[in-house]
Amino acid sequence: MTGTDPRRRDDGLGWVTRAVFPDERVRLTLLPAGASQPALDPADRLLARYAVVPSPARARFLLPLGPRRVTAASVWAYNALRPLRVRLPRALLGLAARTGVLQVTRPAVLTVSAGPEPAGQLTLVDHLAAHSGGARWYAAIGVRPPDPNHKPTVQLFDAAGRPRGYAKIGWNDATRELVRAEAAALAAVAPVAGVGDHPVVPRLLAAGEWSGQAVTVVEPLPADVRGVGVGEPPQVAAVLAVARRGGAPAAPQPLAGSAFLDRLRRSAAAAASDPDGTAAAGGPAAGAADPLAGRRLAAAVERLAERFEQVRVEFGHWHGDWVPWNLGRYAGRLVAWDWEHSGPEVPVGFDLAHDAFQRKLVLDGAPAASAAAAVDAQLHRLAPALGVDAERRRLIVQSYLIEMWLRTWRLAAGGAGWNPALHPALLDVIEQRGAD
Repeated sequence: MTGTDPRRRDDGLGWVTRAVFPDERVRLTLLPAGASQPALDPADRLLARYAVVPSPARARFLLPLGPRRVTAASVWAYNALRPLRVRLPRALLGLAARTGVLQVTRPAVLTVSAGPEPAGQLTLVDHLAAHSGGARWYAAIGVRPPDPNHKPTVQLFDAAGRPRGYAKIGWNDATRELVRAEAAALAAVAPVAGVGDHPVVPRLLAAGEWSGQAVTVVEPLPADVRGVGVGEPPQVAAVLAVARRGGAPAAPQPLAGSAFLDRLRRSAAAAASDPDGTAAAGGPAAGAADPLAGRRLAAAVERLAERFEQVRVEFGHWHGDWVPWNLGRYAGRLVAWDWEHSGPEVPVGFDLAHDAFQRKLVLDGAPAASAAAAVDAQLHRLAPALGVDAERRRLIVQSYLIEMWLRTWRLAAGGAGWNPALHPALLDVIEQRGAD
């Protein structure tokens, strides 16, 4: 066949196809829009074809070219969760696919094929389908700009266009850790999901390793789930149910001697010995600006320990990325997804701190100092529900900011580079607050 293998590209289409189709025995052939589709070599097996939308240079989707209802479903699914400016174009694209207009326009096409041997599941889609009964599945693959922190996502559909699963692929150290963490979190919260005030969560369908990648597959969200508005206040009862795993509050414990402080110290020591993530990433992390950053953070942890060592606070679990765009509603219940930063033994209130911090940082585009001030304001407002006084609030805020810097460092150490919105500005904020 003629054409080019997009895995050789250095754009979004390149990194996504390298992650989703890592096996070099799988042949990828990209043909430009309008090109005639040549016949496969007689020795080849056709595994899948995808429309590259809107174009290879600006690719956003790889849409499965199978039954029209499947192609349409791949852009209609979850559309209600998206803002109106995104929903309308996707709805029109799905209509074009369903009526055959998309195919008539002859978009750029990615053909996935393989030789006759070895037989078996050479693609992730076929591998997952084989472990779920063996029926034919189709995949819709999102394309984003290259970023070591991005995880390729794959929507899975059956031949009738029904969603069957949603897969995330961890392809480097940073993303593999996150994908595995999400699988562990979903398995842990499954017994209490949807009980009382605890949010409903997607059911974990599969998790494991495939072709050197970490893969987590969850059940599709309900078709009529609706997103939580970015202006809605945080759901405090749901946050507390997550922190307490649907149970009663834990007895407050002093910061000194806690598993949380021990973990902060160990993480800070690792950052101090490898401030740029050089050892973990195989080279300096992109954007590193301060070779002493890890030592500065370690010193901030010790100031935290000295100031608050006898302050007693409740410890529990957290979702880890509690923000409106990871929440929805279905049948009167709150639904929460994207649990990849979840973990135990953190001060209760971390999710509320994260909600305020990210709203200010992401939605308002505010600097780290303003985002930290938003955390102060939110925890002050919600103090009665949390049952914390001013000193405990200060402990929660300062330790949350330290946790966020360590998350930023871990991602850099895993190959994702530094987040310029948080480093080095967040470390400056932490030091200034620790000195007050």
